[in-house]
Amino acid sequence: MDLETPVRTLLSTLGLELYDLEFAKGTLNVVVTKEGGVDLESLTKANRTIGEWLDLNDPIPGHFTLDVSSPGLERKLRTAKHFASAVGQIVTLRQLRAGESTRRLEGILTDASGNSVTIDDAEAGPVTIELENIERARTVFHWGAEAKPSPSKAASTTKKKG
Repeated sequence: MDLETPVRTLLSTLGLELYDLEFAKGTLNVVVTKEGGVDLESLTKANRTIGEWLDLNDPIPGHFTLDVSSPGLERKLRTAKHFASAVGQIVTLRQLRAGESTRRLEGILTDASGNSVTIDDAEAGPVTIELENIERARTVFHWGAEAKPSPSKAASTTKKKG
């Protein structure tokens, strides 16, 4: 059964947008977003609304867990739409290469059109990759600026008395 359509409809009534939907390892992961960010109250309402719909319609046989969350700062990139929304951001990905080992790339996502993406990797330069050759990808968030050495530690390593 197609879950994406009814879940997308349920979320739109709450002012939310479906970012991703994936059923893996006994868990239905529903990732939601909205302009300005998702708060805890919105996640609670979405969880309750989707849970009630699932109980009523029973589209997934057996036991499973429902997990409703926001994409977070480092969000998974799985679809062409995900990649298009991340153009201009730092991403990391694992590229599958026929007959060679998987290659890890990290850099600015410069283009995401059609079935391929281009990443400006720090070492390899611009690399264009077909979506089908991406094992996994996510955005990268760097926390603040690099730490500066404290004056006392810098002084103790540069001045030696003796």
